Amino acid sequence: MILTMPLAVPLATGPVHTHAHTHSRISVLGPPTLRAFQERPSKPTAFRRSYERGELPIALDHTKGNKIVWKVDIETLDYYHFLPLFFDGLCETAHPYEVFARQGVHDLLDHGGSKILPVIPQLIIPIRNALNTRNNQVMCTTIKVLQHLVMSGDKVGEALVPYFRQILHIFNLFKNNKKNLGDAVDYSQRKREDIGDLIEETLQMFERYGGENAFLNIKYMVPTYQSCIRN
Repeated sequence: MILTMPLAVPLATGPVHTHAHTHSRISVLGPPTLRAFQERPSKPTAFRRSYERGELPIALDHTKGNKIVWKVDIETLDYYHFLPLFFDGLCETAHPYEVFARQGVHDLLDHGGSKILPVIPQLIIPIRNALNTRNNQVMCTTIKVLQHLVMSGDKVGEALVPYFRQILHIFNLFKNNKKNLGDAVDYSQRKREDIGDLIEETLQMFERYGGENAFLNIKYMVPTYQSCIRN
């Protein structure tokens, strides 16, 4: 018998389960195998194809340390088209595609305002695909983008809650991945490339900006998560 929580928001692919049900779910699952952590190559991205066809209004400015420059006013762009396309490029690791996608996403989020919220459903698959690569660089980049996204506009954090089931599986898998390499730890932390720490930061942001139902939905997908708000 599954009990329902009166305030829980349904996830995008199923109902929220109670904490009791979560425990029963955990008890029958063993630890993830090593294969679960193995890097998975990404497929060719639509972002790369668009760049190679000259369809992206961006260029690389080598005089400014490989910063991207926009050929048009960002605020005039069609966010329904370009925001999901740049999110699709988060899977890229090769130069210059990685630079264009990463910097482009942050620029779009900086200037999007109210145009971001309606596009949230179109961002979920690119986010999930990037996280599913299990590539350290791609995952760190994507998690930082999620932190930016959740604060990019009113109600964006709440709009992400129904999709936690699609994106937090990887968070639960990698949440304990803490680097322990002596001096390399300090370097990693300075660059904010420790996946375990980034995941914890992001879950706390999801809870803070996700509204009253965020914690239950996080807890279902990441059972060990402890609230940063509740006593």
